[in-house]
Amino acid sequence: MSKTLFERIAAKEIPANLVYEDEHVIAFRDLHPQAPTHILIVPRKPIPRIAEATPADHAMLGHLLLKAAEVAKQAGLTHGYRLVINNGPDGGESVPHLHCHILGGRAMSWPPG
Repeated sequence: MSKTLFERIAAKEIPANLVYEDEHVIAFRDLHPQAPTHILIVPRKPIPRIAEATPADHAMLGHLLLKAAEVAKQAGLTHGYRLVINNGPDGGESVPHLHCHILGGRAMSWPPG
């Protein structure tokens, strides 16, 4: 099976504007931002989508969310931000590798779409 786009970015086979990385996750700026600040935080482990995560992924999922908050703070999003996880085609998923969007730098509206 071929690597996902995000696996290739994590392996540094494809360049990205990295803002954070550790042994479990990598965070980088989105190429097509939907807000003034739009960062993707991606687990290195290839999980296609949140619906396919298992109990074995419990610690990594917690790490992903805690690091998302840390990355948002480092990005200066002091007035708030939105975390988005898309699941499946109807949820807006475009890359079949679990990832969290950190969106901020402007007021967010509701409903989102």
